[in-house]
Amino acid sequence: MSETPIKTHKDGHILEVTIDRPKANAIDLATSRIMGEVFRGFRDDPELRVAILTATNDKFFCPGWDLKAAADGDAVDGDYGVGGFGGLQELRGLNKPVICAVNGICCGGGLEIALSCDIILAAEHATFALPEIRSGTIADAASIKLPKRIPYHIAMEMLLTGRWLDAEEAARWGMINHVHKSEDLMGEARNMAALLASGPPLVYAAIKEVVRESEDMKFQDCLNKITKSQFETIDRLYHSEDQLEGARAFAEKRDPVWKGR
Repeated sequence: MSETPIKTHKDGHILEVTIDRPKANAIDLATSRIMGEVFRGFRDDPELRVAILTATNDKFFCPGWDLKAAADGDAVDGDYGVGGFGGLQELRGLNKPVICAVNGICCGGGLEIALSCDIILAAEHATFALPEIRSGTIADAASIKLPKRIPYHIAMEMLLTGRWLDAEEAARWGMINHVHKSEDLMGEARNMAALLASGPPLVYAAIKEVVRESEDMKFQDCLNKITKSQFETIDRLYHSEDQLEGARAFAEKRDPVWKGR
């Protein structure tokens, strides 16, 4: 077992978070709490703009909950830490892009963590499933999220039967963004992260807040809230140096320099 189940690496405005918990990268309560602290730190660090979540080996990304730890006393309703299971699903105010680079088996709670990210890239050998039905339990977060992300009947088939999707089928249904060769996956994830890191962080924050909050709102109610600057991130954006910089850069026919303020 790795002494440090979650490894981090900063490269400019980008934070790489790697699950390193041999042999399958399953997540117990302690690991979940560490992930929550890592992503809370990412959220609160003004220098960090984008995160990449991946795992160490090329067989497993993450199978989710560590059943062996549960057998040893980890309660399924125990303290997952800030952000809930895996540190992402319930982390409030995470208004920065998170990319998931799936490098192997991604199932159960591991798939739920991936679905909590904004962009999902996968190696061509990656596979996806929600096998909870076979152990007599519910994939709770996936039951909420997946039918909203992909066609209802495909989501229900996954939930009700536990069947596996390969990377190409997952992409076809829109569950993931892109499929890459295994050796290219992290390079492509870093390219995507660099592209996002070069963009306007205050706009990203506004987009994420609007998308998140609008899930439970009627279209016109949400649009009215946007136009009246009733979202905190939009109000900040409309009174920011970055918005002026965007207009000036356009007028001067140059690339903008975003400061996040």
